[in-house]
Amino acid sequence: MWQELIDRALEAKLKAIAPFSRFPVGAALMTDSGIIYEGCNIESSSYGLTMCAERVALFKALSSGERQFSAIAIASNADQFCPPCGACRQVLWDFTRGIPVILISKSGRSIQYNLADFFPHAFDEGFLSHE
Repeated sequence: MWQELIDRALEAKLKAIAPFSRFPVGAALMTDSGIIYEGCNIESSSYGLTMCAERVALFKALSSGERQFSAIAIASNADQFCPPCGACRQVLWDFTRGIPVILISKSGRSIQYNLADFFPHAFDEGFLSHE
């Protein structure tokens, strides 16, 4: 069902700029209308300035006017399935809520989760006071 999304995440991983960690990651985010936005991790020697693949894909989509998303695929070179980091989980939650997350291992195997599986007690606007 998600083969094109998986293929695009694998392609995006090839574009990663990861000279410090040597851990390339690619992401492909699908909108409700079927448009796919790709992202790859881009590292800085100041690690705090590094940007993860998931956020690159999401920010590209958001800056293009997209607001409705149906799934994200994340490909890494890990032997096991590598979930999004905490920062990516938060940003994905803020903009995509409970979308399917397809993780792709180094061997090309994939598994599907729901974003809420990784972030069961998420912080969101419900905790912000607007008084």
